[in-house]
Amino acid sequence: MLILLAFIIVFHITSAALLFISTIDNAWWVGDNFSTDVWRMCAMNTSTCMAITDEFNEYQSIQAVQAAMILSTILCCVAFLVFILQLFRLKQGERFVLTSIIQLLSCLCVMIAASIYTDRHEELHQSRGYRMEVSKGQYGYSFVLAWIAFAFTLISGVMYLVLRKRK
Repeated sequence: MLILLAFIIVFHITSAALLFISTIDNAWWVGDNFSTDVWRMCAMNTSTCMAITDEFNEYQSIQAVQAAMILSTILCCVAFLVFILQLFRLKQGERFVLTSIIQLLSCLCVMIAASIYTDRHEELHQSRGYRMEVSKGQYGYSFVLAWIAFAFTLISGVMYLVLRKRK
C-alpha cells in the first residue's frame, strides 16, 4: 500500500510540474527565430520579448487560455493539499471523492485552455501586433506538455475516484 501511495503522490506532483512548466514557459508556438506563448513573444536573434496585450487580435482568446491554465494549476495544487488532508482525516474504506472532483476540474480547465489555443491559433498569430511573421511557426513543447498534463490529471482524477483508504 505504501508503494501505491508513493506512486500516486509522485504522479500528482508530476502533473502539477507539467502544468507549471506549460503555463510559464515561452514555447507554445515556436519558429526559427521566435517563440511565443500566452504571455509574451520573444525574438531569438535579438533576445527581446514583448508582452501580449490588448493591441493583439484575439486577445480575449489568449486571456481565456491564460485564465484556464492558471486555474488548472491552482486546482491541481489544491487537489494535492486536499488529498494529504483526506489521507489523515478519512475513515478507513472511504474514497477520495473530493480530491478526485478537484483534480477532474483541473483536467477540464487544461483541456479547455489547450482546445481554445488549438482552435484559435491561426487567428492568434495573424495579429499586426507582432513585429515579425509568427504565422509560419509550429506548436512548441509547452503546448504538448499541456496536453500531456491533461492526460495525467485525468488519470490521477480517476485514480483518486477508485482509490480507497486502506491500512
